[in-house]
Amino acid sequence: MKSEFTIIVPVFNEEDNLARLEKELSDYINIAPLKTSVLLVNDGSTDNSLSKIEGICIVNDAFEFISFENNKGLSTALKAGFDYVTSPLVGYMDADLQTTPEDFNLLLEHIDQYELVSGVRHNRKDTWLKNFSSKMANRVRHLFTNDSMEDTGCPLKVFKTDTAKRIPMFRGLHRFLPAMTLLQNGRVKQVPVRHFPRQAGTSKYGFGKRLLGPLADCFAFLWMKRKYINYQIDKSSSDSA
Repeated sequence: MKSEFTIIVPVFNEEDNLARLEKELSDYINIAPLKTSVLLVNDGSTDNSLSKIEGICIVNDAFEFISFENNKGLSTALKAGFDYVTSPLVGYMDADLQTTPEDFNLLLEHIDQYELVSGVRHNRKDTWLKNFSSKMANRVRHLFTNDSMEDTGCPLKVFKTDTAKRIPMFRGLHRFLPAMTLLQNGRVKQVPVRHFPRQAGTSKYGFGKRLLGPLADCFAFLWMKRKYINYQIDKSSSDSA
């Protein structure tokens, strides 16, 4: 049976998390309200992540993967995933399991009325510095985008796939997915989700990448917003056929 919902999981040097990731996603698939599959995107990992991903996909038909030769970054991994999937709905989560796939069910409850449903991490279990830099980055993005999103960096989202495929991705754009959805006249909703401490591996983003990088990307977003083409055909010759 063809998948109705595909979960994209970008992976970069997460070998110590992959066994638990497979279990949690497999457990979720058993309780998901839709026929669900998983797409693991190996983002040029330099540890044993790729070999472990291949092993997971060999023994579990619900999992498949694509792999980059070199590290390309989160935005590229998401773009490749959006391009690859064929299911009508697509989700995204991080491999570090600081969010749980079970909470996709909270987002899926609303996806019929929205083009994007995004999680909001409440009671975050990160370090003080990570929480502070993320909060500041969200404030800076809000000044540029005015998208009313409380937590654009939450790595738990569900899209209508046709919306996700139309997003014109560039490096760093993963931080602006709600704003880009709004540019398409899409509807966006926020839903509180759980957050957990990282149990294995290390964060891939330091203070500079979490705060200074997004500041630079805001100017790229403003350029994109001014140049963005959005239209709807009101009538065509086929209407009279």
